[in-house]
Amino acid sequence: MTRHQVELLTREGCPVCVQVHTQLTKLSGELAFDLRSVDVDVAAAAGDTGPRAEFGDRLPVVLLDGREHSYWEVDEPRLRADLAGS
Repeated sequence: MTRHQVELLTREGCPVCVQVHTQLTKLSGELAFDLRSVDVDVAAAAGDTGPRAEFGDRLPVVLLDGREHSYWEVDEPRLRADLAGS
């Protein structure tokens, strides 16, 4: 079985991003998903402008298996349900 991928889109100087990352880090151990964090400004500087263009005005954004799941906070009940339901 393939582990789910959770990607957190963030940017430097975003205190809410830090809180969401901390929450997702704790949940990743319990719910067995892989967590990756991407700074949209760093990605844009490296040539990948898509995430910043699409999500840059509402960070942090949580992607589950490549799809937008929530933004500004972790919708924990929904995340738990979506991870359990697949």
